[in-house]
Amino acid sequence: MKRSSLVILHAVAGSVALLTVFTFWTSAVVAELAFGHSGIAAVRTGILYALPILVVALAAAGGSGSRLAGRSAAPIIRGKQRRMRLAAANGLLVLVPSAIFLAWKAWHGAFDAAFTTVQAVELVAGAINIVLLGLNMRAGMRMRARRIRAHACGSGVVA
Repeated sequence: MKRSSLVILHAVAGSVALLTVFTFWTSAVVAELAFGHSGIAAVRTGILYALPILVVALAAAGGSGSRLAGRSAAPIIRGKQRRMRLAAANGLLVLVPSAIFLAWKAWHGAFDAAFTTVQAVELVAGAINIVLLGLNMRAGMRMRARRIRAHACGSGVVA
């Protein structure tokens, strides 16, 4: 795949991952504050069904980012890789199991202490992923701006 296509894939996948986590998080908070149990169950079901979007987006962002980074030791790239590993681990070890558990509990109308506890953990983990993915997006935009500036100056050297 050409580098320019890989850059676009990476940007789109990262944006979709961030938007998906933000949408899940916001939907869960709004449902909890404004809806009854049936509304919460509907939101939890929607999150569960949309979960593959998040998993694919995180995998695509991580894979394309790794390929773009190559063997670079640049601090900005190492930081992005470290944050992506944390976001992926958080997603696979906390967010996905939480979403499955919460949907199952909601389907059964079990809005008990376990539901509340897991939901609190999920909301914290989701907020962490929003921050991590947001920081990665900001770093990516800074890298892009440097590349554009370097190209506009005619130096061809990325600062």
